Amino acid sequence: MKTIRIGTRDSELALWQAKTVQHQLEALGYPTEIVGTKSEGDIELNKPLYEMGVTGIFTKTLDIALLKGEIDLAVHSMKDVPTLLPEGLAVGAVLKRGTPHDVLVYKGDLSFLQNEVATIATSSLRRKAQWLHRYPHHKIENLRGNVNTRLQKLSDNPWNGAIFASAGLERIDKLPQNHLVLDWMLPAPAQGAIMVTVREDNVAVQETLVHLHDAYTYIATQLERDFLRALEGGCTAPIGAFAQLKGGKLHFKGGLWSEDGKEARVIEEELSQIDEHTGEWLASKIRS
Repeated sequence: MKTIRIGTRDSELALWQAKTVQHQLEALGYPTEIVGTKSEGDIELNKPLYEMGVTGIFTKTLDIALLKGEIDLAVHSMKDVPTLLPEGLAVGAVLKRGTPHDVLVYKGDLSFLQNEVATIATSSLRRKAQWLHRYPHHKIENLRGNVNTRLQKLSDNPWNGAIFASAGLERIDKLPQNHLVLDWMLPAPAQGAIMVTVREDNVAVQETLVHLHDAYTYIATQLERDFLRALEGGCTAPIGAFAQLKGGKLHFKGGLWSEDGKEARVIEEELSQIDEHTGEWLASKIRS
C-alpha cells in the first residue's frame, strides 16, 4: 500500500493537526508520513496580515506542493483556507470541529477591563474591530507568529492581554489558567475546524478521506464561509460568523464591523434548510 504524504506547516499547532489526521488514517490501516514546510505567513512576522494583501498566505506553499505532486494531502486550520480553492484542488475532509471561540489571555487580574487605558495584542482585524467596539478607548498592538511565539511576546511586552483562538491553545496544551472566554466575540468563519485538501484527480486519497469527514461540521462551516465569500472578506475585512445546530435548526450569527470598531452590523437567523445561496442571502441582509 502506497504511503500517504501529509503536508503541513511546521509550527507546533500545525503539526498537532497533521498528526491528528495521521493517527486517524493509520487507525484505518493506511501508512503515512508527514512533510513539513514553512508558509509565507510564518516567515514574515513584522507586518499585520491585513497589510500583506495575500489570501491564502498560510496555505499557498502547501497548495503548490499538492499541485506538483510532492504531497498527497494538506492539513490546514480551516479558517486560514481561502473560500475559493485553487484550480485543481478540492476539499478532502473536514474534521469534527473543536472549540470555536476566542479567548483573552491576560496578565494579573481583569480590572483593566474597567479602565479606559489598556493595551490588547492581536493581528486580526476581526478581533481588533470587535474589541474596540466593546472597549473603544483601549489600544491594540500587532501580534504575529505561531501560538508559542505570541505567548512569549505577550510575556515579554507590557500589554494587558492578547487574543487567541481557544482551539489552538487547547490542542497543544497551552491554554493558561488566566484566560477569559470571549463568548461575545464572533469567531472567524470555520474557526476551530480542520480542513484536509487534495488534488481533484486523486480519487484514491479522496475515497480514503471520506472516513475522516464530519458532515455536520462541514455544513456549518461551509455556511460561514459562503457568508464570508459573499461579503468579499478574508484577512482584509472584520467579518465574523458562527453557525450551530439548535433544536433541529441551524442558528446563524454573522457580523461586519468597521476597522475602528465604531460601526457594527450583526444579524441572527434560525434556518430550517440551507442551500448554496443561503450565504449570499445572509450577506445581503447584513448589507441592507
